Amino acid sequence: MGKIVAIIGRPNVGKSTLFNRLTESREAIVDETAGVTRDRHYGKATWNGKEFTLIDTGGYITGSEDVFEEAIRHQVKIAIDESDLLLFVVDVEEGLTFFDEQVADLVRRSGKKVFLIGNKTDNNQRIPDNGVFYSMGLGEVFPVSAASGFGTGELLDEVVKMIPDAEEDEQLASIPRIAVVGRPNVGKSSFVNALLGKDQNIVTPVAGTTRDAIYTRYNAFGHDFYLVDTAGLRKKGKVHDSLEFYSVMRTVKAIENCDVCILMLDARDGIEAQDLNILWLAIRNHRGLVILVNKWDLIEKDHKTTREYEQVILSRIAPFKDVPIIFVSVTEKQRLLKAVEEAVQVYHNRKKRIQTRKLNEIMLPIIQDTPPPAVKGKYLKIKFITQLPMHYPAFAFFCNLPQYFREPYKRFLENQLRQHFGFKGSPIEIFFRQK
Repeated sequence: MGKIVAIIGRPNVGKSTLFNRLTESREAIVDETAGVTRDRHYGKATWNGKEFTLIDTGGYITGSEDVFEEAIRHQVKIAIDESDLLLFVVDVEEGLTFFDEQVADLVRRSGKKVFLIGNKTDNNQRIPDNGVFYSMGLGEVFPVSAASGFGTGELLDEVVKMIPDAEEDEQLASIPRIAVVGRPNVGKSSFVNALLGKDQNIVTPVAGTTRDAIYTRYNAFGHDFYLVDTAGLRKKGKVHDSLEFYSVMRTVKAIENCDVCILMLDARDGIEAQDLNILWLAIRNHRGLVILVNKWDLIEKDHKTTREYEQVILSRIAPFKDVPIIFVSVTEKQRLLKAVEEAVQVYHNRKKRIQTRKLNEIMLPIIQDTPPPAVKGKYLKIKFITQLPMHYPAFAFFCNLPQYFREPYKRFLENQLRQHFGFKGSPIEIFFRQK
């Protein structure tokens, strides 16, 4: 079972409220007016140590006066096709409707695992009202109030049972997967074709030519991995048709399933807001990262240009600055193998395991020389450090008062880990735990 969960249902049943509740955010607009959500929203949900991607979709309906009705229906169908698990939301206040039956028919034909959620169950007296929804034949109904949080814990307990453990997820493929990601028309397919030495993927000047995530085995120069060409990720507001929405979902899925992301930039544009969105999507998923600045041959340069350009990128991606930046030209085939070597090295950095004895021998003296600042007159002490058995670098610092450690000291510890153990290109997680 995978990790993409879609929230579906007719309009105004509380899908966006549930999305905000489960992701602990306010990314999705919530209003009493039906049809507010027309675009998709992606978010991360974490429960009992397991993480999955949540997608909010527009309300599925037919025969309305909404000019976006057909496009929304297409996007809902695509979300159902691409997701691994469905959260079908119905409204206990209004009961079973014709449009609920339409959505239920879609769900049954998909064959996907579904959780039926009776939203707006604001008190115990409304729990029996969920009985009417059993007639759809979709199994147990979960009484939930997305607004107050009632019942969401029980729902998440069942959802995460379908999410694989990190160790299981890591064992799904032994061959590294390197995804080439970026905005449309920065040269991703051309880069893949240049490495493979053939026109494997279609390349045109039209942005958005690549619609799917394409996996190709690369085996040359002592390297063996899957190379994944992806569709360019646009801003949400520029995703108009259902086919492009399908492409975006496939790209997000490729990022979540890869080991290392090669983020391609256009040297003429620099690093833009959408590049940062893609970068942080990779970091949130704890994927390795390499930045390629393509079309470098089109830039007028002197001896300082490369360094100045690199500093601009690092300032934009701060505080995660420990990432390889390579300046390439796909058309001139400049430094392409260097990009491959860096991506493979980042893959090994992400897999690196540090012995507990070595960790403590190096880090504890550093912490003793630069102790964390006292908080409210209390001295903070770190007693022991160990690397956690995760599929990415994660460390537990056992201490006396974990709640008082602040972000600046956490960054200091991360920088020391990077300096002494070499995790370039790989995000690091640090947890403070009670000794």
